[in-house]
Amino acid sequence: VQLVESGGGLVQAGGSLRLSCAASGRSFSSYGMGWFRQAPGKEREFVAAISWNGGSTYYAYSVKGRFSISRDNAKNTMYLQMNSLKPEDTAIYYCAADSSVLAGTRAFEYDYWGQGTQVTVSS
Repeated sequence: VQLVESGGGLVQAGGSLRLSCAASGRSFSSYGMGWFRQAPGKEREFVAAISWNGGSTYYAYSVKGRFSISRDNAKNTMYLQMNSLKPEDTAIYYCAADSSVLAGTRAFEYDYWGQGTQVTVSS
C-alpha cells in the first residue's frame, strides 16, 4: 500500500489543521492505521491510531482531547484533526499502515509509511 500525507502547514498556537493520508494499493480497510510524528533531534513518537473499521481509537496522552483520528474506508483516506495546537506539536507527521488490521502504538508494528508532512506551530 502507498501512503501520501497532506494538509500540513504553518499555523499559530491555538489554531487548527486537518491532516489527510490517502492510501492506494491493497484494500485500505484491511489495515489498522496510525499517525506518528518526529521533531528535530527527537525520536519518532506515536500520536494516534485507529482500527480497520474505526471502532477503536488510541491517542498519546499529549494530544488526547485536542486531536481526533478518523477514517473513511470508502475514500481510502485517514484523517487527523488537530485543534488547540501548541508549539510543541511542531514536527513532521507521518501516517502508517499496520497489516494486522489492529492499531498499534509502536512504530515497529507498522509495515508501510508515508513520506511525511510538516506541521509548524508558531507561538
